[in-house]
Amino acid sequence: MTSDAGVATEAAREKLRSRPRRATGYAVTLRSGEPEHDAVVPEGSVSRASPRWVLPPVLRSLRHRSYQLFFVGQLVSLVGTWMQSVAQSWLIYRMTGSSFWLGMIGFSSQLPVLLLAPIGGALADRTRRHRIILATQSSSMGLAFALAGLTLGGLVRPYHVFVLGALLGVVNAFDIPARQSFLVEMVGREDLGNAIALNSSMFNSARLVGPAVAGVLVGWIGEGYCFLANAVSFIAVIAGLLAMRLPPWSPPPRGASTLHGIVEGFRFVGRTPPIRAVLLLLGLVSLLGMPYVVLMPVFADSILHGGPKALGLLMGSTGAGAIVGALRVAARRELRGLGRWVATGAIAFGVSLVLFSQSHWLPLSMALLVPAGFAMMVQMSGTNTLVQSMVPDALRGRVMAVYSMMFMGMAPLGALYAGTMATRIGARATVLCAGLACIAGGIAFASYWPHLREAVREIVAARRSEAPGAAHPSA
Repeated sequence: MTSDAGVATEAAREKLRSRPRRATGYAVTLRSGEPEHDAVVPEGSVSRASPRWVLPPVLRSLRHRSYQLFFVGQLVSLVGTWMQSVAQSWLIYRMTGSSFWLGMIGFSSQLPVLLLAPIGGALADRTRRHRIILATQSSSMGLAFALAGLTLGGLVRPYHVFVLGALLGVVNAFDIPARQSFLVEMVGREDLGNAIALNSSMFNSARLVGPAVAGVLVGWIGEGYCFLANAVSFIAVIAGLLAMRLPPWSPPPRGASTLHGIVEGFRFVGRTPPIRAVLLLLGLVSLLGMPYVVLMPVFADSILHGGPKALGLLMGSTGAGAIVGALRVAARRELRGLGRWVATGAIAFGVSLVLFSQSHWLPLSMALLVPAGFAMMVQMSGTNTLVQSMVPDALRGRVMAVYSMMFMGMAPLGALYAGTMATRIGARATVLCAGLACIAGGIAFASYWPHLREAVREIVAARRSEAPGAAHPSA
């Protein structure tokens, strides 16, 4: 009798052990009929997935409730941001007719990121990131309302746009490191790479819609209403942030000074060769390649003779290619080969710019910007994924601040360079030189990366030991 009871008890225990552990998370099948894609959201995750959802692997980050709210809110807001970007470029070009002023506006809005992002990164490692993002998004909304009011009131002058752009740059210096490092809090390490790529696809979906809408609205009702639409669009992201249900936040232990913390982030990047290499390539492309966007009004008006509608179409073409590139990266389930993708992306981006600089036909120019957007996004998203897969959580904000400096901080210097060079040698020659520089940088990186693969494997393996379920330790 005792033996039978013991057998029954052991059978019951075995049944309990084999039962899905729904008390600690939700089992979510990412693709019907493929059990190897089942995943569990760990206990303590910022958001839990709905067990009724069936998602393809490319959308697996959307099983997290907080990321769903963040994704939708940002998508609406970024459409408005791209509308303002195109309308602002056209407003400055209409008022001044100067390539130099286009470069100066880009310089003013992005230089603060280069100077202040390290402070923003240190703050992101010491303060609740959710609270920082709420503050920065609210500030961005206020600045957009100010620009809309000045423009609709007929009071706007180039120096107004310059000053408001500089203030927005200060806001972005704190927003970007906090927003980039907040991703891991919403989705965990196991879905981080996918969330980064989906963020890029969201950014460029907005880039596809926003410029196209702005190109129509600018010619129809003027730039001011594009600025107003952008201001209103921030309501969506702020509402999404407020609707998140987040676990209690524990402040990190008090350590050294802010300056020491900033230096620590730079030291980590400097003594980690794979991170240093991908960020240097990113900085080169951002400095010399990305400022081609600053000269788009010149191409749209003076070279392709299409006006604001052509500007919207050109920007939208880049966005279309970038969406495909981001989704392609999002579909990846491992880091293996991502370093080669980064190198190839930089080279292909340079080739596309070289060909685009020689086009005088709008349809051909649009067609050439599609692969440019694809290649650019593969490199940018791949770099972000590699860096975030190798950085420890305690340094995430500060290292992402260095990423921000390379990604956006180099852009103001590039914008100033592009605007100045375009006044001397022309927009076409400036973009041609930028494309050649990207090709050279990509080739140099491709020859160096194979020597770093073993280091990448070791670093990512160390991060996996800190947080089970992270990406595969091979690149």
